Amino acid sequence: MTVLQESTARRAGSRFGFAGLAVRTEVRAGLRTPEFAVLGMALPLILYAIFALPNADSTLPGGTSFGLVMLAGIGCYGSLTLGIVVFGEDVAKDRARGWLRTLAATPVPAGAYQLGKLGAGFVHGLLMVSALCLFAGLVGSVDLSAGEWLALGALLVAGVLLFSPLGFAIAYLARPRAAVVVTNVLFLPLSFLSGFFVPLSELPDVIGRIAQWLPSYHFGQLVLQTVVDDTDIAALTGLSVQPVAVNVAWVLGSAVVFAAVALAAAHREAVTRRG
Repeated sequence: MTVLQESTARRAGSRFGFAGLAVRTEVRAGLRTPEFAVLGMALPLILYAIFALPNADSTLPGGTSFGLVMLAGIGCYGSLTLGIVVFGEDVAKDRARGWLRTLAATPVPAGAYQLGKLGAGFVHGLLMVSALCLFAGLVGSVDLSAGEWLALGALLVAGVLLFSPLGFAIAYLARPRAAVVVTNVLFLPLSFLSGFFVPLSELPDVIGRIAQWLPSYHFGQLVLQTVVDDTDIAALTGLSVQPVAVNVAWVLGSAVVFAAVALAAAHREAVTRRG
């Protein structure tokens, strides 16, 4: 191995080592944070108990249980919450404390902090989804095959990472105090407008027209299409069911756009800090 290759390997190993340490640190910090315990774990279970359990055994015309529909909706809400609030609010707080400025003056590789946040978000999402699915299966009488449980859970966990660029973008674009307000104001209306709590077919038509322009709505459609018949999806939304490819394009496209915005904002801050 040449000297250049050895140097590259050391840098790569250092980067992944720091990222692994950041993931472990962020996971432990999140589990000790009351906000994560409430928003990330307890609140989705409470919302499922409120919205789903009273009518969990009722079925839609296509045979889908209401408990399953609400599992998809509350699961999407949980993914959106973790993706926006955890990344947006936590990164904004780190900026306010000067932690990012401190890291920039250390040998920590560039990107290790962000990788740590993403890894922690994945673990937190896995815990949230596991708890919610277990609760829905045991208490909400949701009955799925092993493959369906796996597909549903994997998509919900992926949602945390897919909406994390929006959280990062808010954290880097807004002032730290304003970012906390923006994240908390944003995720709940997005969840409502996307039909996570109340079927869009029961809301005014204008809500459905707005929903079709929201990546959160298309993410919800992807989750529903994993476990719900198209007939029941149409009954829930009052809208035509779009192909999976369209929903995927919306979700991935918005993630790429928000990631580009977040990277540009982070770069601008780094240049300003050095200048």
